[in-house]
Amino acid sequence: MSDEIQDPTDFAVVGTDTGVGKTVVTAGLVGWLRESGVDARAVKPCQTGYPPDDDAGFVADACGDDAAATCLRRLEPALAPAVAAEQVDAALSYESILSGCRDAIAEAEVGVVEGIGGLRVPLANGREVVDLVADLDVPALVVARSGLGTINHTALTVETLRARGVTVAGIVCNEYAGETTAERTNPDVIAGMTGVSVETVPPLSLDEPGDAVAGVSDALSRSVFPTE
Repeated sequence: MSDEIQDPTDFAVVGTDTGVGKTVVTAGLVGWLRESGVDARAVKPCQTGYPPDDDAGFVADACGDDAAATCLRRLEPALAPAVAAEQVDAALSYESILSGCRDAIAEAEVGVVEGIGGLRVPLANGREVVDLVADLDVPALVVARSGLGTINHTALTVETLRARGVTVAGIVCNEYAGETTAERTNPDVIAGMTGVSVETVPPLSLDEPGDAVAGVSDALSRSVFPTE
């Protein structure tokens, strides 16, 4: 885990939906990079459902360093950012989100932008998560569920990213236990349909946030990191 990771570049961690494990994978990858000597930072463009939800806080705790993650905006309603901002009459602009992400990425050796829900989640001013990833011009790592139904959601997510010119660097099937035929066959089927490498992360106990770093780095290969 301490071996050097060669030439990692900025990237986004996006999900096929909400609750698929983007934050756990983000924490694991950022912590893995930092343990290998790379000044990596997770960037959460907007956190809704705060509190109690705090994805950047989880990443920072997992890495044991507040500098490991930053959140640009926090809103209380557990809704899409554009909807949450409207509900509480808060000003939220797409340009501020985009420029904030660019600044945060520039301040780190490797910036890891964590998405919000799925790609079509409204951010602000008629723009969506997929617009942000495309405008940041970074490759994307897709986090998906492992069980029944994930083939469709994952293939559509990859198709949407490619339609916007985003390179899909890899796919991670999260909480993979291999207990059903669907789970066992999904990775190969998804890889065949998309032409993208698929890796798996097992269910993690996460008794402590740092368990995400150990669990993700043990499960995934170094090739999961997009490189320059």
